Amino acid sequence: MGSFEITPEEQAQLDKALHDALNPLASALRSRSSGLPEERMWEADPIEVTLSVLAAWKVVDAEVKRLTAIAAGTAGSYGASYEQMGAVWGITRQGARKKWPEAVSRPAATAARTSGVFELCGGTAEVVPDPSSGGWRWTGRGADGTHGAAEAGASYATKEEAAAHAGVFLREHVPGRA
Repeated sequence: MGSFEITPEEQAQLDKALHDALNPLASALRSRSSGLPEERMWEADPIEVTLSVLAAWKVVDAEVKRLTAIAAGTAGSYGASYEQMGAVWGITRQGARKKWPEAVSRPAATAARTSGVFELCGGTAEVVPDPSSGGWRWTGRGADGTHGAAEAGASYATKEEAAAHAGVFLREHVPGRA
């Protein structure tokens, strides 16, 4: 990978872009807290003005952290390792893992997202991930031959919850059970 240092010209452009984005936010925050119109923000007490600017930087800092976590998750979804992300961020692999714990799928987590088939009361059911909702669905065939599935549009938060619903269905569809 190449160098991630920026030139002095790029630094000046970045500073200008950040300040241009920050000023309206600082003005809006100051206006809300003081009741003054935004265009009069700079006429206020210098301490209050600078505290408004500091508050705006706090908002920007939180947003940068959120967007950074999204970028790390995206990199992880494409196969980047914590070692690679740490190198880009200038921290260790362990530091990257601590900073973005959900960015890289662990093999156990991947295995947990796979379908599962089980037998109960003479019937069989399968639980599968539902890509549209991020949850789980189930289908099954009771021992009495009845087919069943999660209700249309139903999705369960966990694999275990979907399996529990499938288990109820299988228990209700045993031959001779009324």
